[in-house]
Amino acid sequence: MSILKPLKKGRGRPKVDIHSKLSRKQEKFVKELVSNDGMITMREAAINAGFPVSSAHTRAYEMTNPEICPHVVKAIQLYRDELDEKYGVNYKRHLKDLQTIRDRALENGAYSAAVQAEYRRGQAQGNIYINKSEIRHGTIDSMSKDEVIKALKEIKDSYEPKRVEGVIDHEDTASAEEGKRLLSGDQKSSRKTA
Repeated sequence: MSILKPLKKGRGRPKVDIHSKLSRKQEKFVKELVSNDGMITMREAAINAGFPVSSAHTRAYEMTNPEICPHVVKAIQLYRDELDEKYGVNYKRHLKDLQTIRDRALENGAYSAAVQAEYRRGQAQGNIYINKSEIRHGTIDSMSKDEVIKALKEIKDSYEPKRVEGVIDHEDTASAEEGKRLLSGDQKSSRKTA
């Protein structure tokens, strides 16, 4: 006859799995971490959940590690999904929010904001306002020599003053005469005019 030996109880914490129940502090940690996402650190979330300051960093690490606390990691993901579903952006909510913004802006006399909100509603609809843009690809490197010369001539012509035949521009005549005197070396006459 064999005698059955009682099983020894293991030391330390019992092993947890994905279906384990969260403690109160773990629940509070999940809510603090997810609801203040990006505004507080994991350590601060652990402190706010009631863990001691001296071990908050370690507890936060453990609770966000799927190897150590898979049930807490699962709870964090579920709570994030719940908040995304509740507050996330979808088409109907987006249009409703823009309409609310428009209505409040009209009530406050902020007509510019009201017009902008209505414009954005139209853009969201997709078939009221069409945004057209032209993107040109190409550089001077892809142009032929003749195309470059033609483009440069067009630019030059657009900036050059137009001259009408038969009209004398007195400024141009005076500066031309001054230039001729300087070139001929007649320094005395240029000093008299100056």
